[in-house]
Amino acid sequence: MPTLEELLSQRVARFVDRIPDWDAFADARIEGYRRAQHRFIGAGASGKQDARVIPAEHFTLSVMLVPLGQGNAPHTHEVEEVFFILEGTVRVFLQDADGRRAETVLGRWDCVSCPAGVIHGFENIGLEPAYLQVMLGRAQPDLMGYVDPELRKQRDAHLRT
Repeated sequence: MPTLEELLSQRVARFVDRIPDWDAFADARIEGYRRAQHRFIGAGASGKQDARVIPAEHFTLSVMLVPLGQGNAPHTHEVEEVFFILEGTVRVFLQDADGRRAETVLGRWDCVSCPAGVIHGFENIGLEPAYLQVMLGRAQPDLMGYVDPELRKQRDAHLRT
């Protein structure tokens, strides 16, 4: 049984030790969807292994750096995904299978919960880079389910580099 000090040392992830992954997702290679993932707990929806993260037990947590005008492609997950805006201004959307969208703008300290199976995404519409805390409701979630058929075919391309 580890001591409390040993347990604590295994459960701390400092931002200074995170390495931004600009190739964390298949769509992050495409203009308009560029963003960097800073992994803290588990691999998240990137599917990438990272020895610096706190092992995930029930959820994943990362911080996403999203440059101006960038975001992510419409996608789904098999679990709930939460975006908590730390800095910046982000337009988030939910979308149905027919392409109809409901949108809202979130700012610092705002949060949205995207239900499992619902198409969703975001875009940085502010005047500065945005930082989002991202949580997924499973220790090892599946890769994103992209709406775009070409992205769907390439959804694991970032794992082959």
